[in-house]
Amino acid sequence: MSTHLVLLCAGATASFRAARFPDPAEPLDEGGRAAVRRFVPGGRRFDRCLIAPGMAARDTAALLSLTGEDEPSLRDIDAGDWTGAGLDEVDGAALAAWLAAPETGAPGGESMAAVADRVGACLDGLAAGSVLAVTHVAVIRAAIAHALGIPVAATLGIDVTPLMRVTLSRHGHGRWRLQELRRA
Repeated sequence: MSTHLVLLCAGATASFRAARFPDPAEPLDEGGRAAVRRFVPGGRRFDRCLIAPGMAARDTAALLSLTGEDEPSLRDIDAGDWTGAGLDEVDGAALAAWLAAPETGAPGGESMAAVADRVGACLDGLAAGSVLAVTHVAVIRAAIAHALGIPVAATLGIDVTPLMRVTLSRHGHGRWRLQELRRA
């Protein structure tokens, strides 16, 4: 049996547009809502739908009339002290350290390594079938890193944008494979 997973990135928020660190309580902005309303998810039918608990993911799912189960392991990265802050609003030395090793995480926040661990466990625990997951940029990067067996920091070179779809597949209990990266 095979597992097909489509990860759909939540629509845009004001923080995303302003290159600010994510805030899980932030809803989609008007442009994000408009883009989701225009979005055509494709013809695939899914056995299950998983929805990250962040407001942007919930808004996206609701606007697409998706019903599914909340999946806490697909929550966005906890940006700790930098939640909602712009790059120009954080301490320069701390920002430089984070930019040199982004997988370590923001002060008081969650490391990308921790995100990769929880996302990898979620992926590996999925039963066979077709699954849609509405989630966030950091989670999608962690899923790609897990599928390809690469360091999570390497995925920072992949632009993940609102409503981008990433398709992963696994046959039996084998390795995950990256099938597709598709912008909205």
